[in-house]
Amino acid sequence: MAEQHGSWPAAAQAPPPGWLPARPAPPVGPPPRPVYREPHPIAVAPLLSGVGATLVWFALFGSLGRDLAGYAWWTITAAISAWAVAVVLALLGDRGTATGVALAAGVGLSTAAGFVAARWISTNDWPLW
Repeated sequence: MAEQHGSWPAAAQAPPPGWLPARPAPPVGPPPRPVYREPHPIAVAPLLSGVGATLVWFALFGSLGRDLAGYAWWTITAAISAWAVAVVLALLGDRGTATGVALAAGVGLSTAAGFVAARWISTNDWPLW
């Protein structure tokens, strides 16, 4: 059978001074509201410079195509290379410029896809093959 010990003494002595940490004073008033800020904010000038550079990039690549299929393939190539540059800029460079490059690349590729879809719908022939 288990051995029974006596109960804990009711009048236990208090610990010596300095043994327990001091209790902090209760705060007065409501707690402060948290402030959430972006550690690296994106400015307008780098964003617009990324958009402008990508528009020039797409104009140069798009002008290499002689017909719709050529334009579409050059635009796909330009979009893939622009997104690769945007990833590198986001990791190592300016995030605002990377955002502008990615946005303009998405709009340029969507425009080319719209032209391809319009031709496909109107002629019932896929123009990229």
